Amino acid sequence: MPPRPALPFSFIPPPSHERRARHSAAKAAVCAATLLLTLLAALLSPGPASAAAAGPCDLYAAGRTPCVAAHSTVRALYASYNGPLYQVRRSSDNATRNIGVVAAGGVANAAVQDSFCAGTDCVITWVYDQSGHGNNLGYQGPGGVGGSDTAAKATSESLTVGGGKAYSLHINPRNSYWRDGHLTGVPTGSAPEGMYMVTSGTHVNSGCCFDYGNSETTRKADGPGAMDAINFSRSCWFGGCSGSGPWVQADLEYGLYPGGSTSWNPNQRAFPVKFVTATLKNNGTSRFAIKGGNAQSGSLTTLYDGSLPRGYSPMKKQGAIILGSGGDCCIGNTNLSAGTFYEGAITSGYPSDATENAVQADIAAAGYR
Repeated sequence: MPPRPALPFSFIPPPSHERRARHSAAKAAVCAATLLLTLLAALLSPGPASAAAAGPCDLYAAGRTPCVAAHSTVRALYASYNGPLYQVRRSSDNATRNIGVVAAGGVANAAVQDSFCAGTDCVITWVYDQSGHGNNLGYQGPGGVGGSDTAAKATSESLTVGGGKAYSLHINPRNSYWRDGHLTGVPTGSAPEGMYMVTSGTHVNSGCCFDYGNSETTRKADGPGAMDAINFSRSCWFGGCSGSGPWVQADLEYGLYPGGSTSWNPNQRAFPVKFVTATLKNNGTSRFAIKGGNAQSGSLTTLYDGSLPRGYSPMKKQGAIILGSGGDCCIGNTNLSAGTFYEGAITSGYPSDATENAVQADIAAAGYR
């Protein structure tokens, strides 16, 4: 056997413990990347009809930022979810019915609503939390969670998701939903969080304030940083805006922020398309990011990623959840905004860009039409 070639004299092997550490670190990085790629591949590749692909909250969990609230009137946000999505109440006799999914991880069973509401009007009284934390959203009015608003009509807009019929939560002025979640997992104080929603760029106005996210438990404007919510509207809070929107902004209380200051953010852009993905994440002490995209195709656009506005560090989140109105609503006053909600979730922790990209890919694959 020929002799083994000699190593160059300058090569000195690292100690074995260093080699093991490097190997472990590399292996962990590969595993994390492989997990995300595997989940994304599952979303984009056809599988057995009986097996639902990973949903947005499965993807957030894989990225170590699990959902603490997950809401939708159109589909399950977990592959295994097989519970109710929302509740409707009909005007003829005030009877209620929960509307679930056609199968675990699937789309809404709109046929149940159509049958229950035939010949009468129905409103959506509750939007159920799929995360298991019990953060169900009730309308802000008598018979709901208290307040001066009313429940949204259940049949204002139908659409197709995943090839099946579904209904949106179609918010008009005097409709809004709320939940005090500060004891049921919703981040408080300066704890990091993320969130997304799928909304519409064709049913909007400039009224205050079409929000989804973290809000005051007091339902009062309690100062800078008391809120951390996505706003999607034509509202130009501080003036100087370019165009007429609608825009993805951050409602941090005492203002809708297009970026890191009260000045207009030149990287902002309008999303007037039918279906829009909007995201917000905030580490609670120094940084937040806003993104938007077409919910039917393509990737997210980063609109802002940088420092919190002056006076907002640290954040002082209270842990309620708002949908359809601002934080100082709707006890003694009413919501002025219009907007559409299809799905959304709030996470514990600051989601990575890779996780948000995977969630957007899932939304695009869901087949909003």
